[in-house]
Amino acid sequence: MAALLRQHFTPERLQVADESSRHAGHAGAAPGGETHYRLLIVSHVFRGQSRVARSRSVHAVLSDEFAGGLHALEMTLRTPEEQAALGGKS
Repeated sequence: MAALLRQHFTPERLQVADESSRHAGHAGAAPGGETHYRLLIVSHVFRGQSRVARSRSVHAVLSDEFAGGLHALEMTLRTPEEQAALGGKS
């Protein structure tokens, strides 16, 4: 997943966290994990895009992962300027 995101968004910052264990027993959770992720992507690619457009672009890149068992993403998608305005915090 991280490799795909790097390839398509050339992020200045990328964090991918598998949080599947926190969702054990919930809808979409699988015994082996890799179903629920949290992402932080800071990329110039997001400049001029709405939040919805950013989300759609990530979902499009990860469409094969969703077809293969990925169930849920919590996404924070920012431009470098937005990230800088927050003092670089996640």
